[in-house]
Amino acid sequence: MSLPMHKLGKLDRMETASVDELRHEQLQRLRWSVWHAYTNVPHYRKAFDAIGLKPMDINTLEDIAKIPFTGKNDLRENYPFNMFAVPMKEVVRVHASSGTTGKPTVVGYTQSDIETWADIVARSIRAGGGSAGDKIHIAYGYGLFTGGLGAHYGAERLGCTVIPMSGGQTEKQVQLIRDFEPDIIMVTPSYMLNIADEIDRQGIDPKKLPLRLGIFGAEPWTNEMRTELETRLGIQALDIYGLSEVMGPGVGMECLETKDGPTIWEDHFYPEIINPETGEVLPDGEYGELVFTSLTKVAMPVLRYRTRDLTRLLPGTARPMRRIDKITGRSDDMLIIRGVNVFPTQIEEQVLKCRALAPHYEIEVYKEGNLDCVDVRVELKLEAEGADIKENAAKELAHHIKSYIGISTKVHVQDSGTMNRSEGKAKRVFDRRKD
Repeated sequence: MSLPMHKLGKLDRMETASVDELRHEQLQRLRWSVWHAYTNVPHYRKAFDAIGLKPMDINTLEDIAKIPFTGKNDLRENYPFNMFAVPMKEVVRVHASSGTTGKPTVVGYTQSDIETWADIVARSIRAGGGSAGDKIHIAYGYGLFTGGLGAHYGAERLGCTVIPMSGGQTEKQVQLIRDFEPDIIMVTPSYMLNIADEIDRQGIDPKKLPLRLGIFGAEPWTNEMRTELETRLGIQALDIYGLSEVMGPGVGMECLETKDGPTIWEDHFYPEIINPETGEVLPDGEYGELVFTSLTKVAMPVLRYRTRDLTRLLPGTARPMRRIDKITGRSDDMLIIRGVNVFPTQIEEQVLKCRALAPHYEIEVYKEGNLDCVDVRVELKLEAEGADIKENAAKELAHHIKSYIGISTKVHVQDSGTMNRSEGKAKRVFDRRKD
């Protein structure tokens, strides 16, 4: 079975195809991916054989529901390279996660995977309004997992000038932005806030910088955060989606002309939404857990990978491919507080409604006796000072959280610049209930 791959014109062919053409291509690629995984990965062969499923049983896109899910534990149990479908001599790059919660998860790429990845990230940057000749400052991490290098390949593929620098040296970041004058920045939204604070500290007017576009990903963020970043920096703020187990950044991208949630590049990744508790496939438009099957990955195909990201599938707008709504959170980020499901992004949304508060916050959960308690620490904006403003802002935020989320909180408002800043992915939640 050969892998069907076709491209044509300025936009990739599948970006302008009809939905029927797209579904036909998806089915051909799905059948190839299932066959490839079953034939070459012992884990998948064992999982299929356990339920009597064969690759030839996948004859429609709906048949994907017959395939067992893949979870992070499956990857850990096959550490390091047993999920690979090709000999190691054909693998040109491997990445490992930090492994802070046990064995790392490992992903790998053939040269053709790297080419595909570069193509879809280039497509993503182009969809966001980037083009050849733009300078792109890439501040995603270039370390353990895939963000920086994936973005880097795509930017170079598009013909951009790349200015690479991992997070953590914020003063230096701002110097490079001032001196090198990038048009685009790719970074986490929480770290962009840190960069914005440093721009202010250095007395630079951000709206006089050439920077016009921020491509933000790697953590859930809200439309309120989009407004904050756009207003403060005078840029367009767009959402890129990806996770290393599925490919890396570039699985989906918001299109500049619509800004209505990331378009999933469905010619390479087949999305589903499932009930996270039952595994039932849900219809488009319903909220649940996002699941992906890779359609073109060679080194490490993934079948029905459970992302733990909670969202919904929406019809295509700028492209025929479907979109995902803003990620509301991850199933493992969800806090159950006195019977109420709470996500950090919900708190963020309420923080950003309060005009005196900066979007720097932390959530601490702990027990008093048998009762779950929540403290929210947040900063004043630099221009907001005074005990009365602190007190009023704390009352306002506590009221919003109670009214819109349904939980009581203690809000502690701190002076500007006193909270820890993000150096990449933000650490928002400190759950002390298990301490």
